[in-house]
Amino acid sequence: MKNINALAFAVASVAIATYSVMDALMKGLSITSGAYSAVLWRSIAGAVLLGAFSVAQRRRWPRRAALRLHVARGATAGLSVLLFFWGLVRVPMAQGVALTFLAPLIALFFAAAMLGETIRRTAILGSIVASLGVLAIAGGELQAHASTAHVLGSLAIVAASIFYAYSLILLRQQAQIADPLEVALFTSIVLGGLLLIGAPWLSGLPAGTQLPSIAATAVLGSVSAMGMAWAYGRAEAQVLAPVEYTAFVWAAILGYLVFGERVSGYTVVGAVLIIAGCLVAVRGAPGPAPQTEAAA
Repeated sequence: MKNINALAFAVASVAIATYSVMDALMKGLSITSGAYSAVLWRSIAGAVLLGAFSVAQRRRWPRRAALRLHVARGATAGLSVLLFFWGLVRVPMAQGVALTFLAPLIALFFAAAMLGETIRRTAILGSIVASLGVLAIAGGELQAHASTAHVLGSLAIVAASIFYAYSLILLRQQAQIADPLEVALFTSIVLGGLLLIGAPWLSGLPAGTQLPSIAATAVLGSVSAMGMAWAYGRAEAQVLAPVEYTAFVWAAILGYLVFGERVSGYTVVGAVLIIAGCLVAVRGAPGPAPQTEAAA
């Protein structure tokens, strides 16, 4: 059992690092072409890649109930992704990733409202601690006299966390009737299809120099999602939960190396408080813990 847990932890760690690299590539694409175009073309590339796997395995078309869930979660998760990368262009990667850690906590309250789950005292305590983390990050922005664009970017990422938390509730329902490949495939199909509606006005064709980065984001995102699914299928959530928060470390490293970003003390303190709040909130919770953005 220990060997299996160790292997699952290692696979999940690699998956988180892989997704962090994809975040850096997506931030670069969003800076040069806008978040709308970056998310659109990543979704199309992902749909083509995952669709090829699905066809090769001769999978059947999902039933109507599954399709309804795929459309609902694809739209919700897609809006979350769009808001996240729009905000990530305007804030350092480490700060943006720290704010996404709110999603598992918010999901607990959505679960209470939508699934009838009981809100435990630890969830309330955790939300208070995490809120102090958000205030710490906001305090850092005030102290640094952050620009309006910076503040709006932070607000966009908080909004993205709310939409992603809602998508996690839908993901729980999806997991009962569809496997990870089907979920990932239809998320890309639904998101790409919805974004294509506004593409004539909000997006153009990608430049030839961007095609390798777009292809890389599709591959990295797919590999990360499959790796996390494999790991969570072989180890308990309580074993793997800590690895989710290594994304902050990768974001800080990649943000510095690729974009020259420096992590402020306020962001570090805020991230620690948000992570602590999430761990307190999910302590003793039954079933698998909700995953972070890497699952999208």
